[in-house]
Amino acid sequence: MGTYLITGATGGIGSAVADLLYDAGHALILLGRSGERLAETAARLTYPDPVTAPPAVEPVARPAAESRVRTVAMDLSDPRRIEASLADVDLPPLDGVVHSAGVVGLGTVAEAQPDAWIEQLLINAAAPAELTRLLLPALRAARGHVVFVNSGAGLRANPGWGAYAASKHALRALADSLRAEEPEIRVTSVYPGRTASEMQRKVRAQEGGEYDPEAYMSARTVATVIVNALMTPRDATVTDVSVRG
Repeated sequence: MGTYLITGATGGIGSAVADLLYDAGHALILLGRSGERLAETAARLTYPDPVTAPPAVEPVARPAAESRVRTVAMDLSDPRRIEASLADVDLPPLDGVVHSAGVVGLGTVAEAQPDAWIEQLLINAAAPAELTRLLLPALRAARGHVVFVNSGAGLRANPGWGAYAASKHALRALADSLRAEEPEIRVTSVYPGRTASEMQRKVRAQEGGEYDPEAYMSARTVATVIVNALMTPRDATVTDVSVRG
């Protein structure tokens, strides 16, 4: 079995990817901003039966040999601090990295303030670039696979989505450059359409509309596409895949 690192592991798509990989027997390193939410995610994976599950904090305290899940609390809003956050993490060879963390803020070019551009460019593009740079030795050791969870906004920019689309276009460029620079590492960009998640709830609030999760793809559907790409035999690479509901 392999070892996979997932960012945004407490979010909709990241959490669903963790579910599928854990169920398949793989070891996981889960990254997220909130240590408490990471502990809850680890507990849910390790103790799926809510009747027998111990408190959420307990799996984090268990010896590593007893669990296939490790967590790392990390704030991606300042990529310059990522290296320090990883300093005490004993990284094995990584079979895959799934960059699922992201933020979104809508606004026209006339409305958007510099902080909106900076936040989205840092978290959605600069942070994945820096984390990938730091993880390259572990990825090279396993001839691993990097998946960037992009967006339809990474292929086109619609009115009011300029800052977010710019960050996702940058993420696409990162993926394409990495693929050319590291021929032993497989690289996939996944472009989901609207997906039922807390991020989608935020988007609908910014758009002034109601959020109905039944109107969108499930996070598990997108996660299935991601895991299928990761499990593609080594004689091929899924480079780019768009997923629409």
